[in-house]
Amino acid sequence: MEQGWICVPETKFPRIVVVGGGFAGLNFIKKLKNKSFQVVLIDKNNFHQFMPLLYQVASSGLEPDNIVFPYRKLFWNYQNVVFRMAEAVRVDAGNSLLHTTIGTIYYDYLVIASGSETNYFGNKYFERYGLGLKTVTDALDIRSRLLQNLEKASITCVQSEKQKLSTVVIVGGGASGVEVAGALAEFKKYVLPKDYPELKNAEMKIILVEAGNRLLPALSDKLSSKTLDYLEGMNVMILLDTMVNSYDGSVVGFDKSAKIETKNFIWTAGIKGNSLQGLPNESRNSQNRLLVDKFNRIKPLDNIFAIGDNAMMITNDNPNGHPLVAQPAIQQGKLLAKNLLRMVSGRPMKPFQYNNKGAMATIGRKKAVAEIGNYSFGGIVAWLIWSFVHLASLIGFRNKILVAINWAWRYFTYDNGDRVIIRRFEDVQHEFRLIKDEN
Repeated sequence: MEQGWICVPETKFPRIVVVGGGFAGLNFIKKLKNKSFQVVLIDKNNFHQFMPLLYQVASSGLEPDNIVFPYRKLFWNYQNVVFRMAEAVRVDAGNSLLHTTIGTIYYDYLVIASGSETNYFGNKYFERYGLGLKTVTDALDIRSRLLQNLEKASITCVQSEKQKLSTVVIVGGGASGVEVAGALAEFKKYVLPKDYPELKNAEMKIILVEAGNRLLPALSDKLSSKTLDYLEGMNVMILLDTMVNSYDGSVVGFDKSAKIETKNFIWTAGIKGNSLQGLPNESRNSQNRLLVDKFNRIKPLDNIFAIGDNAMMITNDNPNGHPLVAQPAIQQGKLLAKNLLRMVSGRPMKPFQYNNKGAMATIGRKKAVAEIGNYSFGGIVAWLIWSFVHLASLIGFRNKILVAINWAWRYFTYDNGDRVIIRRFEDVQHEFRLIKDEN
């Protein structure tokens, strides 16, 4: 509940309030370390989460504390940074105020770096009964539901129920969907026979559904085909040109009249901007992303900026905006920090130009695809590149060591990490019937 003013130290410097400590917000703050600004970070969590490895937490490959890092520890040597754990609620642009769940704060500059959230495209059944993959909480929810359903499958004598509980449907053939499918395929091959010998007569089915005509549309046709071959070789069922139109907690319905029974429905098919109330309606697009100029300034505001996933910058090179991945967020965060330093010193700001460093996705053990400049890689070379880039990008020496040890252990032993059930899920069928009755 919003109350009073947020208590922060008095300052003689301009105050920048940053909403969100993801890749964009964190790289923005790093560039302003001990500069002539007071920087106040507002985030509903007290940690940064390394989102590219969420799928490994979801598939029991890593523990959540391996991919998170507390903000307060990160800012030990930042004399000009203040952290407040709160959720930003509303902007009062006319008075330069940000309202949050713990109070209100004045800003000279506001930087919205609140990232994105899962887009269920208005389907409340997908949202209520499916599981997205945008946060550590989501990853733990997926892990716990999968493991809980496998436990249920191991004790039932009804073969059809075993199959329903052990079948996984993943919607979305982008990097997240592909990586989840590959990780679960390896779980099925190396872990399931040892952990769940009772399920040897009910094959764990992994089904990846994509509405388009190929996987990984951000990469070349060649790498898309290679990804398809990898996943099919791992016994993942791929459904291309297929739309999911319903899910009631037990049955997935498709546009082609087919149905699949499953208790495990993972949605990676879309994301949308996670912006704030109070901003002009004309500053948002249909994906709830904020329209910004070439300096990441929200149109038509002067002292409010958006960076990262929730920034929609339309250029000749990117008529649909920049991709919602880490690199644009990192680059926008760094440049905006430099531009604010230029602004206060009376120098002109520099427009943002995205340097596309490539794209990559991992499918499994020694299987990955990568596109860097004019070069494309597949197999073990791409897998090594992917591993090095992600390991180097993790925050904290401890996290790097723990993840490296985890990966090495899995490489030589074919074993995932501790498979513990953290959360409990109830059967959603009764709730589904109630919703239908309400309508």
